[in-house]
Amino acid sequence: MPAFQTTFEALPSEVPIFPLSGALLLPGGRLPLNIFEPRFLAMTEDALAAGRLFAMVQPDPALPRTEIGSQIYRVGCLGRISSFAETEDGRYLITLTGVIRCRVVEEAEMRRGYRRASVDYAPYAADLALDTPAPQVDRNAMLIALRPYFKARGIEANWEAVEATPDSLLVTTLCMLCPFEVREKQALLEAPTVSDRAAMLVTLLQMGGHAMAPEGRPS
Repeated sequence: MPAFQTTFEALPSEVPIFPLSGALLLPGGRLPLNIFEPRFLAMTEDALAAGRLFAMVQPDPALPRTEIGSQIYRVGCLGRISSFAETEDGRYLITLTGVIRCRVVEEAEMRRGYRRASVDYAPYAADLALDTPAPQVDRNAMLIALRPYFKARGIEANWEAVEATPDSLLVTTLCMLCPFEVREKQALLEAPTVSDRAAMLVTLLQMGGHAMAPEGRPS
């Protein structure tokens, strides 16, 4: 059982949101963050004082900026600060652990320079379930696709650790760590189930490995 577990009813209806392009947080995943902007330092301080929760969302590059910043995708992920350290130069080094996905209903009044939103968790209640069946993951296909993808991008991997990682955690970790495009990361986030996400991951790895291979490059 996870060290932190909450009930659906205890989830906050309004949360701080952290718009960060390319930063994908999934339920059960762990996202390290280096917090240094004043507004996000304030957000982190407020979160530490009130449940340690805020939501990661991605800016939508297809939409124009507004007076409060980038417009965002409507689906993000609520996370909990699971580790925290303060540096001598005033930065916060935190790890955010994914709790449950959420849909942004509407943005609320900003607080201390950071954005807040009312959110709906209902479509993603299954993210909190502890008794869901094991996801259907074609592990062999995923590993076959992963090797050329990593090689094409010069990514070094501890293959023994990869082999030892359980299916669901491996899918989550690869989705978060691989340098996919913003829209691809968003599609992985919005995949209905871990099984769907795993299938999408394999496709993206296969496409990425082929596109970066010498024979896949345009002449």
